[in-house]
Amino acid sequence: MSIAAEALPAPFPHRHLLGIEGLSSSEITALLDLSEEAAKRGRQVDKKRDDLRGRTLINLFFEASTRTQSSFELAGKRLGADVMNMSIPTSSIKKGETLIDTAVTLNAMRPDLLVVRHHAAGAVELLSQKVDCSVITRATAATEHPTQALLDALTIRRHKNRIEGLIVAICGDILHSRVARSNILLLNALGARVRVVAPSTLLGAAVDRLGVEVYTSMHEGLKDADIVMMLRLQRERMVSSLIPSQREYFHFYGLDYDKLARAKPDALIMHPGPMNRGVEIDSNVADDARSVIREQVEMGVAVRIAVLQALARHLPNQ
Repeated sequence: MSIAAEALPAPFPHRHLLGIEGLSSSEITALLDLSEEAAKRGRQVDKKRDDLRGRTLINLFFEASTRTQSSFELAGKRLGADVMNMSIPTSSIKKGETLIDTAVTLNAMRPDLLVVRHHAAGAVELLSQKVDCSVITRATAATEHPTQALLDALTIRRHKNRIEGLIVAICGDILHSRVARSNILLLNALGARVRVVAPSTLLGAAVDRLGVEVYTSMHEGLKDADIVMMLRLQRERMVSSLIPSQREYFHFYGLDYDKLARAKPDALIMHPGPMNRGVEIDSNVADDARSVIREQVEMGVAVRIAVLQALARHLPNQ
């Protein structure tokens, strides 16, 4: 019996992972439990499994994301899969091929698992309808980044032994963040008290509909927080100047020791990366003993192993 069948208390019912939205708290917990097992194995000398032996995993990234692509590649190889990274800048898509034609071409290669990052909302869902394999979204437009939310939750749970009842402050560029949306959905599902902290120009018009407490002051938003999760300022996604300057942004919204003092003394410091030191977080704070930023990277591999294992249960054996 594979480790996926052993570890999941009930079958993960979904063929694809396109987002956190739609997952129940029990389904999320099952993935976290499976990720915990993968994290333990990741610290052993022999990290290899054969859950995906003979299977093919394709990484299809329309936008660059070195960290996520590398962790999915490593996860696939640790499970024994054949892994192919598809280079979009040199692919037929740059020559005018449509997304549907790309899906048909990929499907003809008979992959088992397809990891996709695409800039357009709905693109990954369209791909999932046109291929026979299981599809995992890395991130799409300004919608979701499910595996990042799972690895963040796993990191929190390993340190706090729970998520329910914790005060989690997500701070920074909420408007453009896929990480923020997925984390809000997941943390709410598991009973956390979620706050978002940002200047009004980076909050988004409908953020209050997501079941969060909204703050425009870091000193107020971080008061008694158990978790302080900083977000990268995504200048490349801004269509207009939404902040006066990076220096002024750091003064009011960058995490330094003065602002961190408002949180609980044992508050965890988190960041999905890549970090802009001196823009959203002070360099010394990023390296503080309470920082779990490096552990988030480690948990990223564990979570992606768990997701591949869970979806592999739906793959045909013939």
